[in-house]
Amino acid sequence: MKLLFLACLSPPTGNRTTAERISGYIQSSGHVCILRDIAEFKSSSQVSDLITEEKFEAVLMIHLYKGGRLLLDSSVPYGVIFGGTDINEDIKDEKKREVMGVVLQESRFLVAFTDQMKKIAELHWPFASSKIHVQPQVPRYGQKPPNAITLQFQGVVTKPCAKFSWGEFLQNSGVQCKNIDPYIFLLVCGLRQVKDPLFLVDAFSAWHKKEPRVHLIIIGPEVDAPFTQQVEAKVKSAFGVYLVSEKPQEELHAAMRDSFAVVNSSISEGMSSTILEEFIELSKRLISDTYLKESIVAKAKEYVEKHHSWNTERETYWKLTANLL
Repeated sequence: MKLLFLACLSPPTGNRTTAERISGYIQSSGHVCILRDIAEFKSSSQVSDLITEEKFEAVLMIHLYKGGRLLLDSSVPYGVIFGGTDINEDIKDEKKREVMGVVLQESRFLVAFTDQMKKIAELHWPFASSKIHVQPQVPRYGQKPPNAITLQFQGVVTKPCAKFSWGEFLQNSGVQCKNIDPYIFLLVCGLRQVKDPLFLVDAFSAWHKKEPRVHLIIIGPEVDAPFTQQVEAKVKSAFGVYLVSEKPQEELHAAMRDSFAVVNSSISEGMSSTILEEFIELSKRLISDTYLKESIVAKAKEYVEKHHSWNTERETYWKLTANLL
């Protein structure tokens, strides 16, 4: 089968990583899978023409609205992987929700990354319940856990490839940390409002004044230019907070390994905000309690191995792809 895979493929996005991984699964099962960026297409007719010209037999897409609206003129079978934006943002817009409903009716299957995503989708489109499969994502960063923990309590894992030292980074930035071990809290995100990278800045700046060993590093690409300027101005006036531009994947993974903790922040994802309300208190405890840190790291690794299996994810997409034949 020749399959077209539509997704947001700009380099900074998690969608690209997810699409490349799933595409690999599909191709390993003997199908031809061609990835194309949603941003290439302005209308559903363009996608319809591409499907006809290239003789695609089926379509898979990430994002019920962004991708789904491009299939309204197509008659080939397709499956959809819910994006976080679908459930957290687009579902609130009546016109977008209407389009999403039409796409849902015609889809062969849908994939939600969590039970909560499925429940929200079922609430709005109960008729689609039997089509929705829950398949958690596998870790984006490889197969071995880093030294850093993640305060969202998700097991971030990474491959031991490139080397990176935040100590050297701080020294090159004029920070005297020769005889002390810095505690680096790393927030990785594209600079846009929904990721809320400024949530921690004021509280962290105040903490750094009392405890100079702690530093907050915000690292990621510019996604929203005006908002990026706002972040730059805020960070410039803060203490112990740094903004670093995006890095190649292997170097980013190494930077994560060299961090004390990896932090996640998002306006649309309630878990992150809830945990960050007690961020300073939790962080101080993690610094002083080695057993707690080691326990969280071990449990995170155990959780990932149990609930985010590469083999299970691969087999799920093999079976779902068969439904497009």
